[in-house]
Amino acid sequence: MAPRHHPTIRQRRFGAELRRLREGAGLSAPVAAERLGADRTVISNIEAGRFGISEERLRRLASIYECNDPGLVDALAALTGGRGKGWWEEYRGRIPPDFLDVAELEHHAAGLRTLQTAHMPGLFQTEDHARALFDLFVPALPRLEVELRVAQRLERHSVITREPGVPYVGLVHEAALRMRIGGRRVARDQLRRLLEESERPNVRLLVVPFTAEGFPMAGDTVMYASAANPHLDTVEVDSPTGAVFFDSPTQLANFRRRLDLVEQVALNPKASRDLILDIVGDL
Repeated sequence: MAPRHHPTIRQRRFGAELRRLREGAGLSAPVAAERLGADRTVISNIEAGRFGISEERLRRLASIYECNDPGLVDALAALTGGRGKGWWEEYRGRIPPDFLDVAELEHHAAGLRTLQTAHMPGLFQTEDHARALFDLFVPALPRLEVELRVAQRLERHSVITREPGVPYVGLVHEAALRMRIGGRRVARDQLRRLLEESERPNVRLLVVPFTAEGFPMAGDTVMYASAANPHLDTVEVDSPTGAVFFDSPTQLANFRRRLDLVEQVALNPKASRDLILDIVGDL
């Protein structure tokens, strides 16, 4: 089997969970490989996402690791069958891989919860708004890359509109709503788009108003992607150098708690829509 040179976030996430199971069983990678009847380097390559694994081998490993969580084993087994390429793969090598990892996480998520304090939710950005954002990069991006990034961002919206659409909770700070990215017309159209999306049955859009007191992660852009099994949840946080991913049980629990606290200070869906309408009126 030829190794993967650029494992996706889904492949790396699969490997990370297997590593946790192995370490929980107190086994070294060479010992686990020996018990599996494989080359001593196979386990390390699987855990790094460089090699795939069949469902049969996955279940044998789970037995070797004495994993007594059948739901987790079934969820991991489901990951072994993902050999097809998603729509985002057409952009590989043309835009940063972080963009593709985010799209892959969204596509396979059982639920999404995001927090934006300075930007609109990526899933709901209009073409003009997204283009205006990418035009702000310093140094400036080549025009072709701007257009590719815009096209890829627009395609991400499919996770909301497909049947069934992924359940989505979007926490957006009022500051992001009042930024006039691209000018008044673009900002007005973007806010109207948010209002339309907020009416979808699978979408809850919650605004954190300026009047709210302090809240956790006030300067962060966060996506919490829930998986079919909570052990396989993943968090993505934007940083100036690209996306950063978190998946340890402690990290996941902390992010869930922080997002819960932000929801507590956010307006309810109706009050959120009313505030967005007021901002549209100001434009």
